[in-house]
Amino acid sequence: MNTRFSKVRRMTLSVFLFFSLLVTINAQGQPSATQQQPSAQGQNIYRFSLKEAIDYGSKNSAKVKNALLDYKIQEQSNRATTSQALPQITGNAGVTDYLQIPITPVPGAFLSPPQPGFIPLKFQTQYNSVGGLTLKQVLFDGQVFVGLQARHASLDYYRKNQEITEQTLRVNIYKIYYQLLLSRIQTDLIDTNIAKTKELLHNTTEMFKNGFSEQLDVDKASVQLANFESQKIQVNYNIDNGYLGLKVLMGMPIRDSVLLTDTLTYDMIRDAVLNDTYKYSDRRDFQLLQINKNLNEFDIKRYKKLYIPALNFTANYSQNNYGSSLDLFQKNSWFPSTYIALNISIPIFDGFYKDANIRKSKYALQQTENNMEALKISIDNDVSQAQLQFTSSLATLDYEKKNMGLAESVYNQTRKKFEQGLGSNTEITSAQSDLTQAQNNYLNALYNAIIAKIDYQNSIGKL
Repeated sequence: MNTRFSKVRRMTLSVFLFFSLLVTINAQGQPSATQQQPSAQGQNIYRFSLKEAIDYGSKNSAKVKNALLDYKIQEQSNRATTSQALPQITGNAGVTDYLQIPITPVPGAFLSPPQPGFIPLKFQTQYNSVGGLTLKQVLFDGQVFVGLQARHASLDYYRKNQEITEQTLRVNIYKIYYQLLLSRIQTDLIDTNIAKTKELLHNTTEMFKNGFSEQLDVDKASVQLANFESQKIQVNYNIDNGYLGLKVLMGMPIRDSVLLTDTLTYDMIRDAVLNDTYKYSDRRDFQLLQINKNLNEFDIKRYKKLYIPALNFTANYSQNNYGSSLDLFQKNSWFPSTYIALNISIPIFDGFYKDANIRKSKYALQQTENNMEALKISIDNDVSQAQLQFTSSLATLDYEKKNMGLAESVYNQTRKKFEQGLGSNTEITSAQSDLTQAQNNYLNALYNAIIAKIDYQNSIGKL
């Protein structure tokens, strides 16, 4: 095998190995009945379009499920915030047994008849029982009311985080799904090359038997065939590895099988349209910063409300029982007690605690605003690079497609000359190597165009 063919083969294997590693690095349910078919071994066989694969991953990926749990956790935090503005009712009950009843010294002059000095008297009964209810209601508290206003923004923050997690998963599934579709094209090309080489080997062997070629020509054709078959084994290994990566990415059990139902064509990539107009607000990471800015503003507002007095209402109803024995059902032994109260808390001086927190929150708001401006620049850069890469990839794809057709034409003509005894084995070997390199270049160009299209759509927030 000549050096050029070996170089092409190594380049192809490197592309697929790199992709397999990419899938493994980026990878972290029960399926629907319409998508699964149990096999004889108890496995599930799934037939997935790209959309179905993304839907499955969104339901079963551990990262996406944890992001959803973060949202649910925030929902419960919001309930806790809401509870502060609702009435708080507590019940209390207790029994006190005075093992030694307290002594209260009373001036003897207050007694009848008056006595000198202080006289020790017991005013308590041995048993004292109490049962009652207390109601507390916040009438006005700035922090509580700001917390209520920020509930929706807090939920939006975690909902957007979940969307970003799903977006990352979607991008990775897009890339690996299309890569596996591309592998079908490569496998078909390899099978075609194997079939051509087998036919060439057969014809060369027959020519050798009739004295029109040398043993060296037969050996070269055998080496070519062996290399193509070896390449197919390696490509199939990388394809199997890619399917494993896809299953891990989607959160699918490894024992299950996946069949991809979509197809990939040259026109699907070539018909993509670039749009020079885009909006920052279409990007989910920018939307997240907008929500974060809103939360920063709520934080400042919350600390400012601490300067305003807080007003609370309290009501209590209780029954008290006194006696020398622990008899809770003794007639006429329970005495009611009821009160209501308004309490106002007026902040006077806190050692600049509120001022420090307000300043800290304002600095955090400035950081968020700075991050938004930096993200705008980053988005502009992402879109510009994606546009350039996509435009370049499409141009390269067109060139490599034409070049592959030309290389195949040259190979067919060279082969006819060889079979007619007008060409040498060196010429056909060189033509075969050129065709193989052109095929690999086309596959690489098609893959780069796919990735460039996905990256462009992702950069403008439209994937």
